[in-house]
Amino acid sequence: MKKIRLLAAGVTAAVTATFLAPLPANADPRAEIASDAQAAFAVFDRKTGRTTIAWDEHKQYRSASVVKILIALDYLEKRGPDAEIPQADLVRLEPMLRSSDDNAASELWVQEGWEKIVERMVVKLGLEDTAPPVNVGFWGYTALSAADVVKIYRYVLDQAHPKFRDFIMGNLHQATKCATDGFDQSFGLPSVVHGEVAYKQGWSRFGDTPPRPCVESRKPQKTYPGVAKDGPVGEGLRSAADVDLTRPAMHTTGTYGRHDRKIMVVLTLEPVGTTWDVSADRITRLTRAVHLADRILD
Repeated sequence: MKKIRLLAAGVTAAVTATFLAPLPANADPRAEIASDAQAAFAVFDRKTGRTTIAWDEHKQYRSASVVKILIALDYLEKRGPDAEIPQADLVRLEPMLRSSDDNAASELWVQEGWEKIVERMVVKLGLEDTAPPVNVGFWGYTALSAADVVKIYRYVLDQAHPKFRDFIMGNLHQATKCATDGFDQSFGLPSVVHGEVAYKQGWSRFGDTPPRPCVESRKPQKTYPGVAKDGPVGEGLRSAADVDLTRPAMHTTGTYGRHDRKIMVVLTLEPVGTTWDVSADRITRLTRAVHLADRILD
């Protein structure tokens, strides 16, 4: 595996970029990171057991709605594979995973123990960069990294009980184009990768009203058997105290390929005042570049 140490502009510490092989200059996805933005990304190939490409993968970002995977996984792990999910919880878990329902996440966050959810998952999954929010009323302020999100997906797919895997990945494979709050969550991975895709998106600091009505058009691709994000109850092991809570964050995470072969994570921070459309365009362009680089290196 080829490792190149680079000095990021405006950063005093060196950052490691990992590639399986050298990339052509015009295929390096870092060229798509705007000078006024921050980004981290990683792609893991479950077939080879190797990271194909990664950049700044241990930098902490606030999770926004990506933490909802941990909320669901913790819920299932606490009860065990023999437990049946009550209907009252099922109607929260499914839209939380499929349509990023914030109210459902807030109710489960409180019900299942607030920051204890993250603390349990850090220990169980061996997460290195994940930490509960300093203000435990904001689930979306949980700290995580691209490397840890890859590790979360790997645990769900390869270590969790098959019943838990099927429930979480089955819902992510049925993710809706429109989120419960009306935002279009088809940016990034689902816009770039065709075929079997499962995804969990995250965003924060774009207001409560989408720029335009979202129209549902994306059909479910695959099924398996089977408190407000920026408010007092909504969206600090390693501390989360230094995680940026003010700049708009937009993340795209998920799997693609047959049998969820590839795991991709792209995390971004934009300057204050960046619009939804600009951020969605930027992360989609970056995701496309990461996907292209992964195909070149495959």
